[in-house]
Amino acid sequence: MAETNKAGQAQDPEQIIEQSLGRFELFIERNGKLLLMLLGAVVLVVGGYFSYKYLYQAPRAEKASAEMFEAQNYFARDSFALALNGNASFDGFLTIADRYGNTPQGNLARHYAGLCYLHMGEFQQAIDAFKSYKAVGGNAAGVIIAAENLGLTGDAYVELGQLDEGVKYYERAAAYNDNVGTTPVYLKKAGMVNEKLGNLARALEQYETVRNNYPQSMQARDIEKFIARVQQQL
Repeated sequence: MAETNKAGQAQDPEQIIEQSLGRFELFIERNGKLLLMLLGAVVLVVGGYFSYKYLYQAPRAEKASAEMFEAQNYFARDSFALALNGNASFDGFLTIADRYGNTPQGNLARHYAGLCYLHMGEFQQAIDAFKSYKAVGGNAAGVIIAAENLGLTGDAYVELGQLDEGVKYYERAAAYNDNVGTTPVYLKKAGMVNEKLGNLARALEQYETVRNNYPQSMQARDIEKFIARVQQQL
């Protein structure tokens, strides 16, 4: 149905289109500078993101990977102080974490630094390093490392004699992701600490979960003796 003008007369469709185009052109004329400014802002944001990602972050990640390779080699040889601090020839995990902290490699270096401190018996420094690591999801390796990071934090607290904090981290590690690789490990550790703290019912529950839910795990091989020991104390 054709539109009508104020006098009630039917308007020709072509006339309606011309009027609409005229209004659009008037809007552009009046607001052209604002639109150009908005368009420019969008271009800057999008261009800045891709420049940051591909011209800045990607080369940094590549360089961090090369430096991580050397540090990981020394870590694999149990040269923990050297892997942590580096030398004149390569950067250690501490420098990599500081210099490339916004890359995945720099983040992983924090986890490795915690491991080095743990092996070196510097437990508070290990805790600080583990807590600075940012958990990364989306893939199996990231999930395992995140769970391990929590469990290792628990190890450091236990070494410091802070059993209450240690068991909290073991339980968080066990609950982080249900898998046969890490869950029974930290359930059993949590049970052992809870047993030492006198939380016998909680310890029994954790031991029985290892037995019932993860019977193929290494932790389940001798779990019956842990269960029997707690049952005798209840």
